[in-house]
Amino acid sequence: MKIVIADDHAIVRSGFSMILNFQKDMEVVGTAADGIEAYSLVEQLRPDILIMDLSMPPGEGGLVATGRIKEDFPGTKILILTMYDDEEYLFHVLKNGASGYVLKNAPEEELLFAIRTVYSGDTYIHPKMANSLVRDWKKAEQADPADDPLEVLSKREIEILPLIAKGYGNKEIAEKLFISVKTVEAHKSKIMEKLKLKSRPELVEYALKKKLLDF
Repeated sequence: MKIVIADDHAIVRSGFSMILNFQKDMEVVGTAADGIEAYSLVEQLRPDILIMDLSMPPGEGGLVATGRIKEDFPGTKILILTMYDDEEYLFHVLKNGASGYVLKNAPEEELLFAIRTVYSGDTYIHPKMANSLVRDWKKAEQADPADDPLEVLSKREIEILPLIAKGYGNKEIAEKLFISVKTVEAHKSKIMEKLKLKSRPELVEYALKKKLLDF
């Protein structure tokens, strides 16, 4: 199976590449440092599996990239590899199209098992987190969509909001996302309007509360 690894740490990309290339049924065909690079590699290489970190500052994070890649390249299965064991992250990455979720501190055998499980068409979730996932699905069914920024905002707005909160200017955001400054300004206005926010400090506080700075 052809695999691409996306992680902002070069040593992680290198280490996992060595582990996977040692397997007879696996080949790492490319590595990326953020979601934008991951998207580009998937577009070029059409791998069977994309193993992607959830948080890749200052580039595009795994949650946003998962949604874009799954929509445009459904043949590539996405396995999220992350430090976070937060229930909300698990819920949202699976909702965005990921096929599995593995913690970075998991043993090597678990990672390999997860990759093969996802490749076969199944979903891999650590058994300890399965109950949490069920609870989150039930909460989501009962919750008001307006309380969830991932329901209220568009995919592009979810990309832009963390960058604004991190202090990037309109021009920097435009360059990062390959869009015009006017488009950034329009999205920024929409974000503030949809979330009923009036200032950047309010937006930063909101992003921290909703854990959007890791996206």
